[in-house]
Amino acid sequence: MKILIFGASGMVGSGVLRECLGAQDVESVRSISRTLLDIQHAKLEQVIRPDFAAEPSTLGDDDLRDVDACFFCLGVTAAGLTEEQYTKVTYRLTVAIAQRLCQLNPEATFVYVSGAGADSTENSSTMWARVRGMTENSLLRLPFKRVHVLRPAVIQPLHGATSRTRSYRLFYRLTGPFLTFARYVFPEKVLSTEIIGQAMLSITRYGTAEAVLESAQIYQLTRGERSGPGV
Repeated sequence: MKILIFGASGMVGSGVLRECLGAQDVESVRSISRTLLDIQHAKLEQVIRPDFAAEPSTLGDDDLRDVDACFFCLGVTAAGLTEEQYTKVTYRLTVAIAQRLCQLNPEATFVYVSGAGADSTENSSTMWARVRGMTENSLLRLPFKRVHVLRPAVIQPLHGATSRTRSYRLFYRLTGPFLTFARYVFPEKVLSTEIIGQAMLSITRYGTAEAVLESAQIYQLTRGERSGPGV
């Protein structure tokens, strides 16, 4: 498999990248980011595009073509942002990239990391939930081979995965031991970055019947629960 990752410098994305690099059936991983990742691997190709978040047209066709799956882990916190600012990154950027990807790779699988509480009706009074829901709906309408949305809730970073948001880093530093215990007791509710990466690879390999997966469904994908058509 040839995998394309957006957001590999973030907490979830770096965990997903680790799982991809360690998977025997992954032939190559292409990461598109604004800055160089602090990692080297024989499978990893880093494409540095400093301005793509502001102007996705700076991405060339060769950056996006010839992939079997795209794992879109890029995102920002809504804290301190207006709806217009949050929509620009969460909705417009994501959909613009996905549309081009679909044109170049119609047989690819597209997996988008959203969040628990996203509102598919797009009518929520909570801004981020409404925008996330709008993004999900637009992606699910694209004619990829498969489109799936992951809605994790509580996530524990493992293996050095680190959030780029300072307040989140403090939260994880303070709650690390508690999250380890909670993940053991409630494995379907508290996911790890490792589990999310494994679930994405499972979707690419085997498919799944659910278009939108909540935490419990994400977890089950890594427990040998297979559904949907084979690849």
